[in-house]
Amino acid sequence: MQLIDNFNEIANALNQPTDFSFKLPDPEDEEIPEQDFLQRVEVAWQVCDRFDLQTEIWRGRILRTVRDRDKARVNGRNTSFSNWLKEREISKSQAYSLIQLANSADTLLKEDKLQPSSINNFSKRAFVETAKAVPEVQVMVSEAAQKGEHITRREVRQISDEWTAMTSDLLPEQVKVKVADNTLPNRYIVPLVKELEKLPESHQESLKEEMKTNPDVDTLKQLTIDARNLAKYLKASNQVQALDKASIDIESALIEAQRVNCLNIAADLVNQASQMEQTIAKLYMNWKRISNLADRLYVDTGVSTPNLRLFLDCLEPLGGEVINLDISGTSNWSVRLQIQEIE
Repeated sequence: MQLIDNFNEIANALNQPTDFSFKLPDPEDEEIPEQDFLQRVEVAWQVCDRFDLQTEIWRGRILRTVRDRDKARVNGRNTSFSNWLKEREISKSQAYSLIQLANSADTLLKEDKLQPSSINNFSKRAFVETAKAVPEVQVMVSEAAQKGEHITRREVRQISDEWTAMTSDLLPEQVKVKVADNTLPNRYIVPLVKELEKLPESHQESLKEEMKTNPDVDTLKQLTIDARNLAKYLKASNQVQALDKASIDIESALIEAQRVNCLNIAADLVNQASQMEQTIAKLYMNWKRISNLADRLYVDTGVSTPNLRLFLDCLEPLGGEVINLDISGTSNWSVRLQIQEIE
């Protein structure tokens, strides 16, 4: 790659027309086989993707340079970076996202995890995904890129998923063996690991024991659901005031629900209780608001506004201590709510 360092060379380069055009297939030409058509547009897309990635990395480096120049100034208000962004209609979040991309690229290059020529084998999203991955995954992806393989985000995620499956301490050896010989697909492993990571160690162990006993797809799918419900149960139980009024061992209750196969019901019950308490709090705030607005409107109305008064008479009861509401459905019935403020 030719480096352009001189200002005049940069200016001249900008004045040169860019040879960047494709002969795309005619979308109305039915004689072009579908496979050939898709392959030709895919090649053009990949070129754009690679060109965009190189551009974004260099924009990040430029932004970083402007920002660091601003930081280095001892005197002054240090606003040149902000002004520079404003003039180019770039938000700070966009700027720092590009700077992060440039930092990731420079780190991968500096640590010899990636050769400069291999960057062109990445799509932009794949490169960003690689930069976010753990070092071991970065090495494996970079090795694939250096062999000339085209790297998309799907490949990065696949390698990352395989690494997760083979290295997670949350998976028993019986499961890892089946993953290694492709008996258990990775797509069932990663969601389970993510849900297990949200749980306390005691609940992780019980689910791991189940995996040891039945290391099959159906068990993994069910355990993923169970782990997700456990996490919801624990999160919701911490938000339910009714559970704070008694010394309840939530962990033990959860284990008992799991033992008698009522975990899903218990999790849903806690979740509904949490939502109900939040709804009651919101109802109270709305009730107070209606009461205050009705009082203000009553003061500002009189005999000269009969229709407005009738409007107020219809809505004012909703701000009273007793609220009657007709529930429409298969059978007509009413609900009566009484709201009392207790200090």
